[in-house]
Amino acid sequence: MDREKFRSAMRQVAGAVSVVTTRGVDGEPRGVTATAVCSLTVEPPSVIACINRETWVGQLAPQSGNFCVNVLARGQQPVAETFAGRTGLAAADRFQVGAWSDHETGAPVLEDAIASFDCDLDQAVEFATHVILIGRVRKTVGGRSDAEPLIYVDGGFTTTQVAAGAVS
Repeated sequence: MDREKFRSAMRQVAGAVSVVTTRGVDGEPRGVTATAVCSLTVEPPSVIACINRETWVGQLAPQSGNFCVNVLARGQQPVAETFAGRTGLAAADRFQVGAWSDHETGAPVLEDAIASFDCDLDQAVEFATHVILIGRVRKTVGGRSDAEPLIYVDGGFTTTQVAAGAVS
């Protein structure tokens, strides 16, 4: 398998940008920018987030038993950059960017995200360099249909504008 060819091809797969958050057992918030996030089931409401095990979230979510997926809008690129480690802020200091609060599980929720899914961790499955977090959604916040989603493709951020009432 040609790893570079695989990596190059995967960079062409556009993904919605999210910040996945949790808290350590000491209560300190942690988060990471992610695009490998999707819904799993409607009944029960559940999501999947694939996180590098070397990140704080990859290490702490299995310990804390919770995480939150915060789906970002176009104007939240600074939040994405911060939690991707591109601004020099680290650990809990990253939460200085954006308005954060806690909801059901205690994992940080981005107040003006397109949508946030506050989850109890149901399973953590380790695979190679990543951990797959399977979460049962305790609370869904937002669901803004008027926002332009932030998208990551080919190493950069972009957006798409969804027409009101559009049917795919």
